[in-house]
Amino acid sequence: MLRRLFALALALVSSGALPQAFPSRPVTLVVPFSPGTGIDILARVIGPKLAEKWGQPVVVENKPGASGNIGTDFVAKSAPDGYTLMVTVNTFTITPSLIKNTPYNIVEDFSPISKIATATYCFAVNPKVFPANNMPEAIALIRKNPGKYFFASPGNGTPHHIGMELIKLRLGLEATHVPYKGFAGAMQDLVGGQVHMMFTLVHSAIPQVRGGRLKILGVTGAKRSAQFPEAPTFREQGIDFMDDVDAWYAVLGPAKLQPELVAKLNGDVNAVMALPDVKENLLKQGLIPAASTPEALAALIKSDEARWAKVIADAKITAD
Repeated sequence: MLRRLFALALALVSSGALPQAFPSRPVTLVVPFSPGTGIDILARVIGPKLAEKWGQPVVVENKPGASGNIGTDFVAKSAPDGYTLMVTVNTFTITPSLIKNTPYNIVEDFSPISKIATATYCFAVNPKVFPANNMPEAIALIRKNPGKYFFASPGNGTPHHIGMELIKLRLGLEATHVPYKGFAGAMQDLVGGQVHMMFTLVHSAIPQVRGGRLKILGVTGAKRSAQFPEAPTFREQGIDFMDDVDAWYAVLGPAKLQPELVAKLNGDVNAVMALPDVKENLLKQGLIPAASTPEALAALIKSDEARWAKVIADAKITAD
């Protein structure tokens, strides 16, 4: 009998089976940014649903600071047992190229679990000071007046800044960057006409567009935005490199999570993202529910890190 029990235990260990049902205690979802951000909203939408599924509390814990580095590093150094997870956004892939001596490696120090949502970007202009009706007209106007036009962003190295620099680099345009200390100031001056344009998330521009104060000339993605289908994509207007420029959100854990645990977490997170009320809630926030395999998320992290590192180097971008 003892031999049989020993053999069974050995088989369980060698197969990598989980030693006990997961979770058997509360799980923490770390958000490396402040409350009220898109990441925080996502975490607080999926947290209660995961708690229902697991029969254990899921606690959302904000750990902001240092452009997300404090909370991200906390997760990287947490025990690989699944009880500390992170909800983050793809600025995660930009930070290592922007901030020297980042205290973690985004590929080696994390276990990708699943992509959970995306949000598309747009090229928004103030029509009173920038008289263009589409992207070809905007490109022609900027080329005719190099350096004359100003674009806003919430700060140096933000996705809004880097996305615009990508457009400038690929199309050979000269426009002047005006960094603000946050999104509110940038949007205020765009609406006021102090700056001419901004590369920003579609849902953040829609209220001003509906009010007639801004115009969206193009949106990222392979197809038109569900939030604003009136605007054509960049691709429809002959710009073929903006399809996959978006904000994507994901769940990750520390490195060295057991493969069986990663598989369970992936299945549970994807099941939650497929719930009708979750989808409806996120769509109202301008977020498009998504899902992925851990392998696909890992590949996305690697490719985005390489892509944005090149843009940052070529455009000589530095952090604030």
